[in-house]
Amino acid sequence: MAFDREALQRRLDALSGNRRKKSATWRPTEGEDATIRLISFPDNDGQPFKELYFYYNIGNNPGLLAPYQFGDPDPIQELITKLRGDDARESYELAKKLYPKMRVYAPIIVRGEEDKGVQIWGFGKMVYQALLNIMLDEDYGDITDPLEGRDVKVTCTREAGRKWATTTVRPRGKETDLSTDKAQATGWMSEIPDPTAMYECKSYDELTKIINDWLNSDSEDDSMGTTMGGSSTKTDKTQKSSENSGYKSLDDAFADLME
Repeated sequence: MAFDREALQRRLDALSGNRRKKSATWRPTEGEDATIRLISFPDNDGQPFKELYFYYNIGNNPGLLAPYQFGDPDPIQELITKLRGDDARESYELAKKLYPKMRVYAPIIVRGEEDKGVQIWGFGKMVYQALLNIMLDEDYGDITDPLEGRDVKVTCTREAGRKWATTTVRPRGKETDLSTDKAQATGWMSEIPDPTAMYECKSYDELTKIINDWLNSDSEDDSMGTTMGGSSTKTDKTQKSSENSGYKSLDDAFADLME
């Protein structure tokens, strides 16, 4: 009986801790410009890019993939719902901090790095909105089209006094092919990585332990703690979770998550 070699390799990588998929990710370098070509995900309900949701403020975890978005039981989402039903302002503030954050993923070819094949770029809401506005502009249209699309200039800069760098995107002035080599373009289109395979979605029990450990951490002795089944929450977690995360931006956190 024939077997799926790629599926076996993925399983072996997972068992051995070998994250080969790390090489399939890209992020802009601060202070430099890059030119990329965006590619649409196939079979994605007509959407060019994929949205994933992560819990970000829970202890030192760089990001926890939210199971509810896949229709699976999710103890953190259950806690958020419980907190929202509480009239206390502290519960509202904690629920707001726990809300999952959207991360958007796009397959790209980085010009000058074509030998690396298709890479995955993860970005936030502002870049996402900018790209969608470009695609809805009649002067540009579908910039992901392999024959009539456009390359995009990506610039990452940090203004004086600002904590986070800002990423801007601008379409190039003329339409170009994804590749002048049709065989190469076809190959790229057929080997687009799945971003959901880049992250582990923890089980219900694992997430329950993570959230309970965080709510009742020994480092917050002066706070009122509880477990998921209790009636109270740590009200000062909202501020200290961000202070102790150690990450300057979501990009930094998700880069660490890919290690």
